[in-house]
Amino acid sequence: MLRPTRSAWIPGPLLLAAALVAMTGCGGAPLEEDSVRRGDQAFAVGKYDQALAEYRLAVRQGADDARALARVAHTYVMLGRVDDAGAFYTEAAARDPSYTDQAVSDLMRLARDAQARRDRFAMATAVETVLRLRPGVGVSDLAIDLARHYFRSGEYGRALPFYLTALTDPQNASSPEIVYEVGQAYEEIGDCPHALPFFERFRGMARPNQLGEVDWHIGTCSFRLARELRTAPEPSSAALQEALALVERMLQVGEPRNLVPQAWFEKGLILSDLGDCGGAMDALAQVRAADPSGSLAVRALNVYDEIRFGQALRFLRGGRCR
Repeated sequence: MLRPTRSAWIPGPLLLAAALVAMTGCGGAPLEEDSVRRGDQAFAVGKYDQALAEYRLAVRQGADDARALARVAHTYVMLGRVDDAGAFYTEAAARDPSYTDQAVSDLMRLARDAQARRDRFAMATAVETVLRLRPGVGVSDLAIDLARHYFRSGEYGRALPFYLTALTDPQNASSPEIVYEVGQAYEEIGDCPHALPFFERFRGMARPNQLGEVDWHIGTCSFRLARELRTAPEPSSAALQEALALVERMLQVGEPRNLVPQAWFEKGLILSDLGDCGGAMDALAQVRAADPSGSLAVRALNVYDEIRFGQALRFLRGGRCR
């Protein structure tokens, strides 16, 4: 019977060992560990692109634990790639929350680097990831740039919290431009009660050539609020008094000019509801003076006559003129 030669015969255990070496690499470590080791060596000498390639290879080979993901994220930070760094840090922190501190530190570094080169989009992207990882983290040194980034992008609701943080700095609080932008942001989200104080504050800081524009905002918001208060279901006397003050402020600044006749008409209705029939008639007469040929003048005349000829029945209307 023929026997295999000594050189051709390999015991079964050695065959198994050889297979394992082939699968794991020459050192017997898993392939992903070799990639991580090579990545660490490249990173240590500043070869970040090479390190990234090795770390990404390790992840593809199965090293998808938080440690490997954090290495990838940190390397993206060194390369200044905000989106990729944020994505990998988010995944790493989800698997192991102990990486959150490293993620926040690295991403805030990227945010400040972006701020320094005036890349507000990258700055905001980094901060958004930070705030998802750790809500409430302080970003006061970035606040005004973040606010203006969102303001200029039309994201007024997102801009406002950063504006309010920025206003805690006395230098920002005394800046006419910032005060005006806060008023505009509030107005854009439909919050005139908060917008008006900022517009009035800016008016006290404004140059003469800026008054027309801010008066337009003051008048628009004042008129809108006055009408909302008067038309609310069963408005109280206090609400009507507030509406009266608002419409009078709009008439005082005289803007927007196209709304002046409507403001006089609104004032007449408010005074009528408050029981000041003479004042109501005077205001309604101003409608005809401001817009003699318009349809509003006809309405004002009808209400005027209704008040003038119906005052004998005033006691039946609970003190109101109509």
